[in-house]
Amino acid sequence: MKLSYNIDKIDHKVILCKNKEAYDIKKQLKRNYSDKKVLIIIDKNLNHKFSKYLFKDVKSTGGIKLSVLKVNASKANKTEILLFKILDILLEKKFTKKSVIISCGGGVIGDVSALASSLYLRGLTYYHIPTTMTAIVDSCIGGKTGINYKNIINSVGNYYHPKNVFISKNVINLIPNREFFAGIPEILKCGVINDTKILSLLENNREKLFSRNYIFLKDLIFKTLKTKIKYFKNDIYENSSRLKLNFGHTFAHAIEMALQTKKKDILRHGEAVGMGMLCEIFYTGNLKLFEKVNYLLRFYNLPTNLKKLIKGRNQKFLINQIYKNIFLDKKRINNYPRCIKINKIGDSKIIEMKDNSKIKKTIKKVLF
Repeated sequence: MKLSYNIDKIDHKVILCKNKEAYDIKKQLKRNYSDKKVLIIIDKNLNHKFSKYLFKDVKSTGGIKLSVLKVNASKANKTEILLFKILDILLEKKFTKKSVIISCGGGVIGDVSALASSLYLRGLTYYHIPTTMTAIVDSCIGGKTGINYKNIINSVGNYYHPKNVFISKNVINLIPNREFFAGIPEILKCGVINDTKILSLLENNREKLFSRNYIFLKDLIFKTLKTKIKYFKNDIYENSSRLKLNFGHTFAHAIEMALQTKKKDILRHGEAVGMGMLCEIFYTGNLKLFEKVNYLLRFYNLPTNLKKLIKGRNQKFLINQIYKNIFLDKKRINNYPRCIKINKIGDSKIIEMKDNSKIKKTIKKVLF
């Protein structure tokens, strides 16, 4: 099962692998590489059996010279240190423009690997195997790359699209529960900005999601990715329609930066997006939609505020930190942060947030 889109006259594919993801990867490698050098950048916490199987099968593709970099995929590692570590390997191993990078991980590994792929020799072939639900339904396509330079989320990056994305049934079954359900808010986001059918699937198929019914998940994943493609394919650089895919992200990134520690990721990105959507809906005054989104997040046992996550931390300090972080948002214009106002399901617009007291009130009321 495949989903294709074209950027600058180049075809890109999302391939849903039923069982033999290595077969699909090998088939694409045979078509697209010529110098046989492949670097796999992989989450070191990924299931060992899957990793071993992946390395073995890629290596068996007719004389492949395989290099592997295992990475701690925490948000604290999404920095220039990891970026230059990848570039050092590419230089040391004498990779060429005909070599291939395969990233195997979530958003952190995907974003940094894609950035390295775009920078090295001004671009080499890049494949991605997303291993978190958030990556599967969102960050695996769209071409956004980035690192969190000076602790500001995605403050350095560009746009570089993977040639192929391989979504694996085996990987979906291996995703830990928290990581799996943390992808739901990105699906919900696409439903709210574009497609009531996605919302209906979430409302009426709780058991299928909890059991990870693959037939159902394929349909849900494809509908979500098709929504994303609709918004970015004619607006790669986020000048108009693509900005709507940032619904929830203005507050989400501010929350993530405030809570981030070097020791552990307190909050998953998708969880932050869920709370961010509630904040943007509250700020823009759509209380009926607020209730609906709040209900669906709770329906899937997702957090709707920070109360349980910040025990022992200074609440006043966090409120002020989240507020300050809002004004670091990449989408701001004339120092005004922007968010997405949902008029009704499928009807939204980008607005500037000019009421500072209302921003702070939103943070207090929704998150605390």
